[in-house]
Amino acid sequence: MAPPLPLHLLRLVSQSLPVGAFSYSRGLEAAVHAGWVHDETTTRDWIFGTLEHSYAVFDGALFLRMMAALERSDRAGFAALDAWLAAGRESRELQQEDRRMGEAMLRLLADLEVPLARELAREYVAARPGQPPCPGGSPRGGLSWTAAFAIAAWHWRIPATQALSGLIWSAAEAQVAAAIRLVPLGHTAGQRILIAAPEMITRAVARAGDAGDDEIGNVSVALAMASAWHENQYSRLFRS
Repeated sequence: MAPPLPLHLLRLVSQSLPVGAFSYSRGLEAAVHAGWVHDETTTRDWIFGTLEHSYAVFDGALFLRMMAALERSDRAGFAALDAWLAAGRESRELQQEDRRMGEAMLRLLADLEVPLARELAREYVAARPGQPPCPGGSPRGGLSWTAAFAIAAWHWRIPATQALSGLIWSAAEAQVAAAIRLVPLGHTAGQRILIAAPEMITRAVARAGDAGDDEIGNVSVALAMASAWHENQYSRLFRS
């Protein structure tokens, strides 16, 4: 029998989670503006391609290592992995998106009295007196979304691979929601893409788990270009 689905994971991947994910398109808006994404097929290819071939071998591989670091109480190792993630963001917009969502998640977890989140929040306050608990300009630049999600998954004892599946699902769902507004894409087409997503997510999780340290990296030239262009795009609906 398949392991039971952790119910806390459903809450963490819900679009009602108050971290501001709805504000970002992760470069998709610029890809639509450039004409690269214009229908259901190109939308699916863009979303699945970036998640399986870029996100999985960078965020995914580092997420699994973060979960392992938390299990062995290796705070220094966890921080080093978070710094590695920050160094690999291709544009200022993507870095800001990652940090702002991470900060929002850390604030939420601290308010929910998650011990590690409260400890990190206190560290940020001590480092920046008079600033919000998780300032983007803190010495470590804040906490990444991936790292904050790992803290939540570890706290509620969600197995690492199931948590990663949920993390990738939430990214895919957010991209589909953005595409429905941007392409524009019908809701039925959006559902067809999400119905096909589990097969891609299974491959992506396996790829993340198989990645060695020297294979971890984020090489997506089109995504990097789209994100950089979006920063100066004349008309925008999303923040990235």
